[in-house]
Formats: sequence, C-alpha cells, structure tokens
Amino acid sequence: MRIIFLGTPDFAVPSLEALVREHEVALVVTQPDKPAGRGMKMTQPAVAVRAREFGFEVAQPAKIRDAAFLKQIESIDPDIAVVIAYGKILPKHLLMIPKHGFVNVHASILPKYRGAAPIQRAIEAGETTTGVTIMRVDEELDHGPVLALETVEILADERSPSVARGLAAMGGELLAGVLREISRGAVKETPQDHAHATWAPKIEKREGLVTFSESPVNIYNRFRAFDPWPGVFFESEGESIRIFEMEPADVSAPPRTVVEIGEGVVIDGLRLLTLQRPGKSAVPAAEVARGLGWRVGAPIP
Repeated sequence: MRIIFLGTPDFAVPSLEALVREHEVALVVTQPDKPAGRGMKMTQPAVAVRAREFGFEVAQPAKIRDAAFLKQIESIDPDIAVVIAYGKILPKHLLMIPKHGFVNVHASILPKYRGAAPIQRAIEAGETTTGVTIMRVDEELDHGPVLALETVEILADERSPSVARGLAAMGGELLAGVLREISRGAVKETPQDHAHATWAPKIEKREGLVTFSESPVNIYNRFRAFDPWPGVFFESEGESIRIFEMEPADVSAPPRTVVEIGEGVVIDGLRLLTLQRPGKSAVPAAEVARGLGWRVGAPIP
C-alpha cells in the first residue's frame, strides 16, 4: 500500500521501519526541528533522521492545517495513513484523504490511558501490565475502534524508557500485521468501551516534586515514571535536589526522617543512592547528605 507516515519521537521509529519491509512510504510527516540540549542546537526529530536515512521525502509543516500541506497529501493519493506520537490533533479534512483512513499505534491498553503520556501514567499508577493498541483514528482523542491489541508485563523496577522501547518494537510488528489484514479486507474492528476510558495527560515539570509526605510506593512509582523527564526532586536548605537513583527499603519512619547514612541515604521506605545538587554533578547520596549537614534520626532540613 501507498502510505503516509506521521510521527515524531523515537517511539515511532520501529513502526516506520516495519512499514518499509512491505509498503511504499510516500511521505513522512514530522514536527519541525527544535532547539535541544545545553547549547540549544537545532535538532531533528528521531523520525526525521530515520526517514532521511531511508531516503524518504520528509515534510515538517509548522501547521498541520496548512492548505498547501493538505494539497500535497491529496496529490499523493495515499491508500492509508499511519500516525504515531505525532504531537498534533489531526483535522477532519486530513483524516478523510486516505482511502482506508488513518490508523494509530497507541502505547496503552485502550480505553485506559488515552492521551499524551500513557506509558508514564501507567507506571505512575503502579500498573503491572500495559500494552499496545492499534486503533482506527476518528475525530476524538484515542477514541476509535480497536484493530489489534497486545499486552506485556511492567517489571517492578522498570522505568519509562525501558517500557517504551519494548512497546515501540511490539507496536511495529503489530502494525505490520494489521496492515496486511486491511490490504486483504479482513481486518476486524472492535468499538472501545468508552465508559471505562481513563486519561494520561501530558507530564508537567512540577509533578516531579517530592515532599516525602507521600507513600514510599507512590514516590518510587513516580521516580520510575518520570525518568528521564522531569525526574523527581525535593527541596532541602532552599535547594532543589534531583534523585537520580533510588530503590525501595524495608524501613518505616516519620516523613522526611533520615534513618541511615551509609550505602545510600534511607528515608521512610526509600534508599536514595545518587543525588544532584543545583549546578553540580550527580554524586552518591551520602556525600550530599553530609555536605548539607543531615543527621540520622532528624528530618531533612
């Protein structure tokens, strides 16, 4: 089939690679280059990089509703379009152009965790199972009928990047199978149970703030979910200190109370292993604790 592919981050790359094996990718659409890193150097999206390695034509419209862009899509006369973490809501006119419409690879077991951050929100909530859903795109967010679904276990210490890599690979293979069924006219569509829909809104930086008044389990889940961004951090002596590494500890104590300073710093059910003070490198947690004058048996100041 002649395909238009819309996607932006690393998560979408395995699906693009899966399409190349069996279909004609007529155009790859991705977000414009953006400044990134300490030097704020203009950086291409991961999908744009991989698409150009394949030699595909790449479009990076600033506005998805741009008339010239929509006319370009019409001129291609695609059989189907695939959208994966593209980053913008698609207008009705665009959805109507491909003969077989749009399909989406979504990183959750729909209708759970519709929205921008399904992987992070599932880990944050302590889910032990997640998956990939291939769905038909309609005008509502992650709302269309399900074409295929596959599940996978989330390990107890697994973080967002690891889960994302597994789901991205799974999604590419699942997508390939769905497109074969569509080309044969054999695909089955199952409506979602919208009454059981839950939401996965975009992560905000402020959500990484830890006060240690939360349960240790919830803090550890947020640590796993918000890796690498925004991370989790707490305030001490007017400084915002990032937690780079931590693990559960079988210890109970009042909130913020330092239980141990040794192989890490133990605070009510958590062992902090690596911390970073503002403007400094990440170092063993005990080094930060001693530098800030923390004392065993006393709360973090």
